Amino acid sequence: MGLKKLPPIEKVYEAWTALADDRVNMHEGYADVSSSDGEKAYVVRFADNRYTSDDNATYWQGYPGYPVLAVMMLQGKLPYDEKEAQLWKNINWTQLNKQYKNNYAKAVEAVAHDRGINLSEATEKVTRVIETLQQLPIEIKRKL
Repeated sequence: MGLKKLPPIEKVYEAWTALADDRVNMHEGYADVSSSDGEKAYVVRFADNRYTSDDNATYWQGYPGYPVLAVMMLQGKLPYDEKEAQLWKNINWTQLNKQYKNNYAKAVEAVAHDRGINLSEATEKVTRVIETLQQLPIEIKRKL
């Protein structure tokens, strides 16, 4: 049992930002995750290897959105590079994704360029996260 649908790799950068900004609050069986612009709060619920979240990607697209990825990193199920995550701190992805018309790759490139981040190094780390995610026996559901 694995994922039916993988997230765009750029969602890993958004998860790093959420963690670096300390926007993920873990509880027993669930986590609260605030959006990068502070306008929304998402609830990620988890039990065993099943996850639900009310963020658009997870709920409507059926792949783990950045709130789920961030939770899985905190749970130790996905690799989390804290030093790398700090490079992606304080980014308003909501605004950037609108600006780049949801071309997530362009948004990531713009941030890397503006901040002088080595994108090929970051991409290697992101790829490791996605490869690990592919191997996990997890399910994304609308309800637990």
